[in-house]
Formats: sequence, structure tokens, C-alpha cells
Amino acid sequence: MTSLWKSTATTLEMIKWEHSIFALPFALTGAVLAAGAWPPMRVLGWIVVCMVAARSAAMAFNRLVDAKIDAANPRTAMRALPAGTLTGGFVVGFVLISSAVFVLGAAMLNRLTLILAPVALIVVLAYSYMKRVTRWSHLVLGLALGIAPSAAWIAVRGSLDARIVVLTFAVLLWVGGFDVLYACQDFEHDRKVGLNSVPQAFGLEGAFWIARVMHLGMLAMLCWVVVLFGLGKVAMLGVAVVAILLLYEHSIISPKDMRRMNAAFFTLNGVISVLFFGFIAADVLMRR
Repeated sequence: MTSLWKSTATTLEMIKWEHSIFALPFALTGAVLAAGAWPPMRVLGWIVVCMVAARSAAMAFNRLVDAKIDAANPRTAMRALPAGTLTGGFVVGFVLISSAVFVLGAAMLNRLTLILAPVALIVVLAYSYMKRVTRWSHLVLGLALGIAPSAAWIAVRGSLDARIVVLTFAVLLWVGGFDVLYACQDFEHDRKVGLNSVPQAFGLEGAFWIARVMHLGMLAMLCWVVVLFGLGKVAMLGVAVVAILLLYEHSIISPKDMRRMNAAFFTLNGVISVLFFGFIAADVLMRR
């Protein structure tokens, strides 16, 4: 039992489960917009379960698929699988259990969420192979997180609305942009071993410009969301705050200085998603 708990704790640390905060606030944003108010706690609870379970399955699967690649990369060689502190069999079991919890959560929401659960799993798991086939794997990761608000809308309403898909595209561009920046750390390694990425294909300068364009696109999409849902000044203030934080994120790193990449990637993006949800939720609830 002690070994089981230790392996589970190591797995949770490996997948950085706390980083579920990146996409979870956008899922909650989708839920609030769908309900036009604060959704029932039961629905919110199962949305959270589904989000954490799906991300846990996806991240563990990614570490499993990339174990040999991580072992060859000095930056990732000390991760649990290449370092030998976890076995592949345990991680496979973790992926299967997390996937089962996700499907259970989907079943507890409504019929459409259950029907679409396998599709969502395919999307979030497929990312692990994309770096082998396309330089645009960053956008596949963006889609994996971007479906969160649309999925939450379906969880609340049992149907899909085209308006919420705009928020999905906003999250896709946001995640794709910061993943391009994060991948710049592995520029030399990716070129050496032949892995596809935007930095590998376009160089560091080109990658930074592509990330900037993606984030400008995200801001445009967020403004469109505000218009589509008839939101007001509080929501627009939220978009402005996101813009300021993104500007700061891009100001603290550059192709020649990536020492603050973790602060840009982990801290700022977590703050962005939480604050955006807070402003949108406040705007919706103030209008009741």
C-alpha cells in the first residue's frame, strides 16, 4: 500500500496535476455562459471531475509515449519514467483509471456528454503523437484544452451552441501560442533528433513571432465572445487584463533570454485563465 501511494504521488507530480488550472477556468466560463448564471453545484462538480481526469489521463499518456524522447533530452531526462522511479505498467494503469473516471463523470452529466466522451479522449490522447508528424502539434494541444468550454456548455445544456465554439478557438490559440514559446527550450534537441515543432521549423525568432500572432488572435476571439454573448464592461475589462498579462509574458522572455520561461509558462498562464473566468462570471452574475 505504501508503494502504491508513493507511485501515485510520483505520477501526480510527474503530470503536474495542479496545472489543470490552465483549462479548468475556461471550462467553468463555458458553464456559466451556458447557464446564464451559476450552474448547479452537481453539474459543476462533475465538470471538475471530468476536466481533472481527462487532463491526468492525457499527461500520463504523454509521458508514457515520450519516455524514450525524454530520456534523450537533458532537460527532461530526470522525469519519473526515464529516471526509473515509475514503471510503464503503473502509468498505463493510471491512464486507464483516469480515462474510466472521465467517462463516468461524462455519464453523470447527460447523454450527449457520454456519447462524446470517447471523442474527447481521442483528442486529448492524440496530441502525444503529433510532434512526430507535424510542426503544428502545438495547435493540437490547444484543441485538447480548447474543447473545455464547449464540453462544459454541453454538460450544462445537453447541446452545443456555435457561440461557445469561438471561446474554444480562443483557448486553442492561447495554448498553442504559449506551447510554441515553451518548445523553444528544446529547439536544438528537436532539430538534432528530427522532432517536429514550430521552433524547429521556423527558428527561435520565427517561433516567437508566431506565438505573438496566436495570442493576438486569441484576444480578438475573446472580444468576439464578449459581443456574441452581449456581455458588458466588466467582461471587456477582463479581456484587457488578459492582454496586459500576455504583453508582460512576452516581455520577460526572448529568443536570446529564456531564463524566465517557467514564470511565463506556468505562473502567468494560470493567472490569465483564473482572472478571465472571474471577470466573465462577475459580468454574467451582475446581469441576473
